[in-house]
Amino acid sequence: MNVHERIAALRAAMSKAGVAAYVVPGNDPHASEYMASHWCEMQWLSGFNGESGTVVVTMDKALLWTDSRYYLQAGIELKDSGIELMRESDIDCPSVVDWLAEHVNGIVGVNPEMFSVNDFAAWKEQIALKSIDLIKPLWTENRPAIPQDKLYPYSADFAGESVESKLARMREQLAKKGANALIVSALDEIAWLLNIRGNDVEYNPVVISYVVLENDKCTLFVNPAKVDTVAQNYLDFNAIDVKPYEAVFEHIQGLKGTVLFDGARVNEALFEAIPEACKKINAKSPILIDKAKKNAVELEGERIAMRQDAVALTRFFKWLEELKDDSGKWKVERLTEWDLMEKLHAFRLMGENFVEESFGTIAGYLGNGAIVHYAATKENCAIVKPEGMLLLDSGGQYLDGTTDITRTIWLGGPIPQQAKLDYTYVLKGHVALGRARFPRGTRGNQLDALAKQFMWEAGITYGHGTGHGVGHFLGCHEGPQNVRTDNNPTALEVGHIISDEPGIYRTDKWGIRTENLITVIPAPQTKATTTEDEWLQFETLTLCFYDTSLIEMSIMTKEEIDWINAYHKRVYDEVAPLLNEEEKAFLAQKCKAL
Repeated sequence: MNVHERIAALRAAMSKAGVAAYVVPGNDPHASEYMASHWCEMQWLSGFNGESGTVVVTMDKALLWTDSRYYLQAGIELKDSGIELMRESDIDCPSVVDWLAEHVNGIVGVNPEMFSVNDFAAWKEQIALKSIDLIKPLWTENRPAIPQDKLYPYSADFAGESVESKLARMREQLAKKGANALIVSALDEIAWLLNIRGNDVEYNPVVISYVVLENDKCTLFVNPAKVDTVAQNYLDFNAIDVKPYEAVFEHIQGLKGTVLFDGARVNEALFEAIPEACKKINAKSPILIDKAKKNAVELEGERIAMRQDAVALTRFFKWLEELKDDSGKWKVERLTEWDLMEKLHAFRLMGENFVEESFGTIAGYLGNGAIVHYAATKENCAIVKPEGMLLLDSGGQYLDGTTDITRTIWLGGPIPQQAKLDYTYVLKGHVALGRARFPRGTRGNQLDALAKQFMWEAGITYGHGTGHGVGHFLGCHEGPQNVRTDNNPTALEVGHIISDEPGIYRTDKWGIRTENLITVIPAPQTKATTTEDEWLQFETLTLCFYDTSLIEMSIMTKEEIDWINAYHKRVYDEVAPLLNEEEKAFLAQKCKAL
């Protein structure tokens, strides 16, 4: 079926089911950022292949909401589909539920597996909802299967804590809340809790599964084909029961007492399976909270991964620089963004314990760098010339940890003064956040302005978050901590890892972003301290030089220059022992003191 035929078939199913509208969000049952293709229902129905979107179909309209990252892509892919683009980042664009409340007089159908408990409840306050899956009966041809790759144990030598210890801590948390069962559906939480990993979702070493933790048992709901003898022995050793993936609903229906769940991450279908007689507690997952605070082994693993990543990046930038001949031209006939992505991946593959990338590399040349979530493909990518700006945002999944780094470099030619100013505003904000010292209890949104202050003075800002949490050989994006304008009540705590990535984006010219990963550590008391509060600061984990040719030195302070010089010395000291002599010489030049 083409898009028109799919929508027509959906409308026929809607009429039969008695619903006036049907909503297909770009979600999966596990609240995942990256999804297995089996659940790409929004993409299948609409033909739009962006990662974020929601389709609404009524008897006479079809609309797709997506944000500004995907306006251009959606405009192309929705052409002639009959689906109207709703530009949700625009101020005057109504939300999906507001539009439904105003335009639909009747019942709205949704698949409860694709809605969190919290979102479903919020929508019910405005519109009449019916839990029904109308896509599954329609999408029968060429629908990808749920991945069946094997799960594998993740050694406590990397995790830093045994499964027994984690289960005991979570049961203590249950007892404190007066609960005797915890429903877990977020894949990264399951991977962390049981020290297991898998290959089910691109860029995320997770296993598609559910877990129900009770006082006297822990049950993993997973396709039996994913559990080989080694995995079964591991699960048996840790007293983890295994049941089929679909059996989670029947198991939940048999629960008694008080059930704890995180309504932001558990889907509505699981919630509806909880017996009415059970007391229900909707609270932030204790796994989410504990997982975010990395232990000493995890942090040391991150430092090891950062050194491996730094070697790959050093080799990549050396290769790129040496690709130019003495006249400043490329030695190859043609170089594209895709070529850069493949080359960086090849260098990372050489690293010890490298598994895969932590997200799709963003290699944005010139104006493409101004598209925040730009994604080049082999068929659709820019030709890179030995001139102008290149933004490179990439990361790796290592058994030791997860990396995420952005560097912006100048490839050649005269540097415009505005480019130098933009780069320096970004760098100054990046350094200001990395140098921050703050009392315990400080939240990320209270630090956000540190990274923006210099560009604000120049009348410039950016729309994305300044910092996101990062997992340990798990998701490159995790919570609950972050640094952004939104009022997140989560205070930054020792062991949290966040990114530090301010940016400036000039349409059709360039994008500039500088990103390190930093972790919260205790700060020493000083004689100037006037309170008894405990103080915190950041340790920079990422190890890679900045392009100092882009720095406008006239607006840099001595403290900023000293920080960069000290950072570059540390980069060289930690990375050089892993390089050959030519690579050391290249790195020494890049880390030369300002």
